[in-house]
Amino acid sequence: MIGYKRLAVRRLKWVLSLGGPPLAALACIDRVPHAAAAFALMIIAVTPYLPWVIVAYFRRRRVAAVLQSYPWREWPCRHPRRPPGSPATVAIPFREDFTAMFRIIPFPVPLAILEDDHPDRIWFAGDPRFGGVVSPVGGHYPVRVVPHTPRREECGGEGFDLARRVGLVRGSGKGTRT
Repeated sequence: MIGYKRLAVRRLKWVLSLGGPPLAALACIDRVPHAAAAFALMIIAVTPYLPWVIVAYFRRRRVAAVLQSYPWREWPCRHPRRPPGSPATVAIPFREDFTAMFRIIPFPVPLAILEDDHPDRIWFAGDPRFGGVVSPVGGHYPVRVVPHTPRREECGGEGFDLARRVGLVRGSGKGTRT
């Protein structure tokens, strides 16, 4: 759970770094010259990002639920090259005939270069059909992953109820994307 605590602190820092400066400028409007202009500029700069960061902050609970319900398992993996602007992906071969391709959300994180002593191995907690949480070996940087191409036909069966309970999939069978 050390990795989850780091995730919660990291996302709290995101919220504070985007929300703190405009609030400080707002508090200084009557006391500091040009505080109103600084406040307006910060609002213009922060507004597009703040909703994403707040959603990521509150969705960290889904990561906690997955980590409490599914054990970490170490798997071989590939980090396919991607063009700029495309989502970060990781491919995990769960069986010889099944390799799952996952998208890293909410922000594309290049896991292959993060404090990773084993770039060809990854820890995965979750259901291969619906996504879960991945981290470099050791569990120190957990991030949420969803299937790159969601498939509704895999609904039901063993493990569906657990995946629905922890928030990997909705009751309709549609996978969650955040």
